[in-house]
Amino acid sequence: MNPFLSKILVDIARKRIAHKRPNQPVRKREIVPLVRNLQVELAHTIKKYIFITIGIFSAGFGLKGFLLPNRFIDGGATGISLLIENITHIKLEFLLVIINLPFILLASKTINLRFAIRSIIAILFLAIVVHYVEYPIITEDKLLIAVFGGFFLGLGIGMSMRGGSVIDGTEVLAIYLSRKLSLTVGDVLLLINIIIFSFGAYILSIEVALYAILTYLAASKTVDFVVDGVEEYVGVTIISEKHEAIRLMIIEKLQRACTIYSGKGGYGAGKTSFTKDIIYTVMTRLEISKLKTEIDKIDKKAFLVMGIVKDIKGGTIKRKPLKD
Repeated sequence: MNPFLSKILVDIARKRIAHKRPNQPVRKREIVPLVRNLQVELAHTIKKYIFITIGIFSAGFGLKGFLLPNRFIDGGATGISLLIENITHIKLEFLLVIINLPFILLASKTINLRFAIRSIIAILFLAIVVHYVEYPIITEDKLLIAVFGGFFLGLGIGMSMRGGSVIDGTEVLAIYLSRKLSLTVGDVLLLINIIIFSFGAYILSIEVALYAILTYLAASKTVDFVVDGVEEYVGVTIISEKHEAIRLMIIEKLQRACTIYSGKGGYGAGKTSFTKDIIYTVMTRLEISKLKTEIDKIDKKAFLVMGIVKDIKGGTIKRKPLKD
């Protein structure tokens, strides 16, 4: 790591330790693990914001290169913004912020404040990109506009979610309502978008609404491809020599349940098997980034196996808020 950056991290670590124990000297052996954790956090934060930045420019391309010049709409908060822009001619960049703001406030309570802050930063950045960046108008073919406009918009939404934020707040509302009602996130999103498309058909035209459905399908399938769903469950198997520290982190820091089962390692010195504890937990896709960050702090050599869980019942998954 850059020496200047390393010095900054050491100073931060020293100040944090001194703040906790103001009357005791700070030892080097206390600074080293904290600096290591700060390095992991910094690397993961940079990675998140790279995803968000790519997502913002992709969404901006979908909006200004395809949908906006041709007066097309989409689903979600972006679709509401495009619909109002068509009716009132208020600038889209202002509508993106205004329409998403209530959803972001809900995210601060439903998920957490850090997620909400990242999301509002991403939405503000998207508004700036839409206002200032000039994208070329790619085509006037309506079918291509609907499909590829939805593709680039969905890519932007998906990449932003990979970075731990949203640029379309209806996903937050869907997560919130799915916990209150006996509906999945996909069901709630479908209901919201049926209402939006119905208004689009009434206010604009049935043809525009039909193309909007194509745009939404292209966008939603792209989001599924990028992040495997808004809040899809992921089963994580963790094999590590520091399994006890990881178990405590999952329970205390992430507030998630986990299962420990005994296994045998088949790769070791002398080509003999050896007993080890294996951790299994289930989390949502939005929580995986945080889990990886925390595991890297404890054991960078930990072996993780992740797989999509198609259905789940019981446990504490739905009752716990997303942590970050």
